[in-house]
Amino acid sequence: MASTDTTDKAGSVTTTRDDLAGLEAGLDALDAVQTHRAPVREVLVKKILPPFLAVGLVLVVWQVLVAAKVTDETKLPALSAVWDSLADMWLQGTLLEVVWTSVSRGLLGFLLALAIGTPLGLLVARVKFVRAAIGPILQGLQSLPSVAWVPPAVLWFGLNDAMMYTVILLGAVPSIANGLVSGIDQVPPLFLRAGRTLGATGLRGARHVVMPAALPGYLAGLKQGWAFSWRSLMAAEIIASSPDLGLGLGQLLENGRNNIDLPGVFLAIILILVVGIAIDLLIFSPVERWVLRSRGLLVKS
Repeated sequence: MASTDTTDKAGSVTTTRDDLAGLEAGLDALDAVQTHRAPVREVLVKKILPPFLAVGLVLVVWQVLVAAKVTDETKLPALSAVWDSLADMWLQGTLLEVVWTSVSRGLLGFLLALAIGTPLGLLVARVKFVRAAIGPILQGLQSLPSVAWVPPAVLWFGLNDAMMYTVILLGAVPSIANGLVSGIDQVPPLFLRAGRTLGATGLRGARHVVMPAALPGYLAGLKQGWAFSWRSLMAAEIIASSPDLGLGLGQLLENGRNNIDLPGVFLAIILILVVGIAIDLLIFSPVERWVLRSRGLLVKS
């Protein structure tokens, strides 16, 4: 019996050592994952070239439709006409001014929405009574089209920048708050208990535990918040046109419609699309890649 017990103990020790060795090898494999940046050529081929090819394909199809006279030029203008409108605005020195008018409003409105939506999201996520009272309202506001806020905002403030920012806030704040609430709901409870054990409660817990853990969901809410900010601003500029507001991209689009200038209308649409994509690529995409890379979720970038 003694020899048998000794054999069993030796086998258990050997099994335990094998398990530990396997665990150590797995951890080493995790540490060995490479997170280096991809070569510039690879980035150009995989990330930059495909969008340019897609845009080029759209332009080719556009030009083919015009050349084949599939539709009348009063419904689909030639690319050359849109280019001429762009060149005229550039030569007149109004192109950058028009773009900056809308971009500055959109970014400032988004920052205001960020300052309001973030604490509101934290409050809704962490206080049950507030969630029960305000949560459904935020969900309803997020599904409400931003254009619906333009008429009351005009009646409240008149045709001025305050009206523009009100529409942006009502469109973007619910998205940012709901994004943060969703991110906090996905935080593992173990993180929260560990934070409380280490004394991270209240504002300290929100800063050091809740916000970092909820960052992916919060970032998704920020991207959606920017999209709502931009859409809300365009709706406000299109409907509430006034010389006192200055000429933005939305007013440019509406002026093209009023003047039956289809190339100008398509130019405004293209500029609105380009600005929205550029903000996402220059601001949100790098931040998103940094967050994913810092959490080991992005091997190459």
